Amino acid sequence: MQYNKRNQNKTQNLLEKGKRLPLTIKRLGINGEGIGYFKHKVIFVEGALPSEVVVVEVVEDNGKYATAKIHKIRTESPYRIEKKDDYDVGGIELEHLNYEEQLKFKRDVVLQALEKFKPQGYQKFKLLPTIGMKYPFEYRNKAQFQVRKTSDGKVIAGLYKRGTHDLVDLPTFSTQRPLTMKIIREICKYLEELEVPVYDEKNNSGIIKTIVVRESFATKEVQVVFITNSEKLPKKHLLLEKIETNLSEVTSVLQNVNKGKSSLVWGDKTQLLSGAEYITEKLGSVEFRLSARAFFQLNPYQTLKMYEEVKKALDLSKTETLIDAYCGVGTIGLFVAGNTNEVRGMDITPEAIEDAKLNAKLNKKSNFLYTVGKAEDLIPEWQKNEFVFDALVVDPPRTGLDEKLIKTILKAKPQKFVYVSCNPSTLARDLKELTQIYYVDYIQSIDMFPQTARCEAVVKLSRRSQKS
Repeated sequence: MQYNKRNQNKTQNLLEKGKRLPLTIKRLGINGEGIGYFKHKVIFVEGALPSEVVVVEVVEDNGKYATAKIHKIRTESPYRIEKKDDYDVGGIELEHLNYEEQLKFKRDVVLQALEKFKPQGYQKFKLLPTIGMKYPFEYRNKAQFQVRKTSDGKVIAGLYKRGTHDLVDLPTFSTQRPLTMKIIREICKYLEELEVPVYDEKNNSGIIKTIVVRESFATKEVQVVFITNSEKLPKKHLLLEKIETNLSEVTSVLQNVNKGKSSLVWGDKTQLLSGAEYITEKLGSVEFRLSARAFFQLNPYQTLKMYEEVKKALDLSKTETLIDAYCGVGTIGLFVAGNTNEVRGMDITPEAIEDAKLNAKLNKKSNFLYTVGKAEDLIPEWQKNEFVFDALVVDPPRTGLDEKLIKTILKAKPQKFVYVSCNPSTLARDLKELTQIYYVDYIQSIDMFPQTARCEAVVKLSRRSQKS
């Protein structure tokens, strides 16, 4: 016992902050960090790749594991490449890894999650190769950048340095659409020229907090939203005039008010300043009108591929009915349903449901019903009123399915069921319960966010009673 304690204390001393030690990286963790082992303790090393031999510097020892940063790479991975961006911000954590290896990693992330939660029959699940992009850059159709003013009066916009509230100015960003970046930079220039008060987080003063720019891939229309600390927007008319004169792509300018210090980016009140309330996006032959706060996937190229996978997995006939849970602005239901008998969708965000209704009308779909509420509440209510549904598609947030909804699904037992996941961990957790009555036919991983550790997946499930 005393020997073990002495060894433990010795290991702890070696892992004090600032200590350097050699490490061989065995694999990548779910957040894209390299994983090595020192005296049987897991060490997470940001930026390290499998098979690399590195000298690391300990950042923190958390007891069960430690974090470290690279001091020196002794043996470099053959898959390490030069990064396009040199910023310490999120969203590019795998940019140093060859893209083919990124795709393999994202399939492996799904496997890691399954091995952790062990849903029934997981060893036999068919994990298909990740669907990637030909050019895995310049795909993000939306930039949501914080705005600040430097001590010398320069207006900057970008993202926070990881783990801090220090803003990193981003004059370029390789995953962002060039048009969104151009407009962000131009607007910063206008704010500086007009001396519009920019938000000071420390003193909770100033006006402009955040600029949100969204581009339509289909129409090239651009929507700009100023998120402000006040309903007042000094120099508003001059600012709008500059935008109208110099940025012809901008067809919609809005202001969202979010007063005071808040961890939330958006406030409740949004008002139109200039142009249209919406911009129009298109996936295949389906059109969508997007209001300022409407959720729409950030990578339309891959969204089209993902929705095609959902459509193939559901394989709906004209006589079948579909429930589109977490429907947002109606994107999945409108894309996959075609001439299906009836589609019902729900979302807890009233603005999203209003957009979904508008999108159904825009696409001449009279057999679509959209309702504000939770799937776990509405599905039993609809069933009491003798509504029978054949198919279900769920596209939950990163937190996964609500426990009550899982029980509702297990009770309703829809014949066809597709789960669209943006978080392999919560997917695997939910499958542990869903596999009580469902087989997993396959899991198709899709790379919606190249250069990041994030992974999306389409899961086709079949009711066990259908299997022989």
